[in-house]
Amino acid sequence: MKFKTQDIAGMLGGTVEGDANAEIWTLCKIEEGTPGGISFLANPKYTHYIYDTQATAVVVSNEFTPEHPIPTTLIRVKDPYLAFASLLEAYGKMQQQSLQGVSSLAFVSPTATMGDGCYVGEFAVIADGAKIGKNVKIFPQTYVGNGATVGDDTILYAGVKIYGGMSIGNRCILHSGCVVGADGFGFAPKPDGTWDKIPQIGNVVVEDDVEIGANTCIDRSTMGSTVVHKNAKIDNLCQVAHNVVIGNNTAMASQSGVAGSSKIGSNCILAGQVGIVGHIEVGDRVTIAAQSGVTNDVPSDSVVLGSPATDARKQKRNMVIMRNLDKIEARIRELEKKLK
Repeated sequence: MKFKTQDIAGMLGGTVEGDANAEIWTLCKIEEGTPGGISFLANPKYTHYIYDTQATAVVVSNEFTPEHPIPTTLIRVKDPYLAFASLLEAYGKMQQQSLQGVSSLAFVSPTATMGDGCYVGEFAVIADGAKIGKNVKIFPQTYVGNGATVGDDTILYAGVKIYGGMSIGNRCILHSGCVVGADGFGFAPKPDGTWDKIPQIGNVVVEDDVEIGANTCIDRSTMGSTVVHKNAKIDNLCQVAHNVVIGNNTAMASQSGVAGSSKIGSNCILAGQVGIVGHIEVGDRVTIAAQSGVTNDVPSDSVVLGSPATDARKQKRNMVIMRNLDKIEARIRELEKKLK
């Protein structure tokens, strides 16, 4: 499908500088631009590519001032990064609109219900009593367990596993290998040194507009619910344990883990490889730096760093001291000799 640059500019709320009737049919990187492609410029490091890109159009900011002639049409917007993100989203939806119907190689229980416009791929299984909303895309080899619910416009990519009784909201995206509803890690030690399994009888509630990365696991609660609130974004290879609560708009980067019964507030950022112990609370608008280990409650509006995680400013000063620890030790030894 082809679009004119003026149509794209209208969708983005931008203005055209150049050929308003130029035709666009694909998206591309600015350094790998091709005729018929549209790209964007947001990072100044890539500015030099705009002077020789082969892309037909480039989305730039209103403030961009070229230093040399530009061979391409510009679409000026307030924020080129967000504008191009909306283009990518629209492009993805166009591609998936053609996916409809149930493959003859899929299994859908006669007691399951499914809304209009759904797609179910090969070897997917929708078990007894499952409820699937409208326009849901269920890719091959995905499993939706007994009594599970999946909201409208949600995408379950290949190999997603949703255990019975779990609840997935509207407009969610679950990537390949994601598991929602496996048992929480609950075991009680016995006198003979073995372990007694504690039954996990709760569920997982994933609210609307949540995205969960590939091979991420969200465990069912012992009782009650493990909850991922609206618009949370969880990266690949993360672990959310039983009875954890993740707040609205919180982002959790790859290889992070939250132990059982901890609560993460809204609008938080957990950078890569963050570990959070169980039974603590992290307030709202907290940023936790990469590879930090959080062992105590964190108040709202904090930035923490290190393991154990403490105030980032103090921790940075401590790191400077640690880098010079050998010199400090030598000075102390010298002073001790003089005192003797």
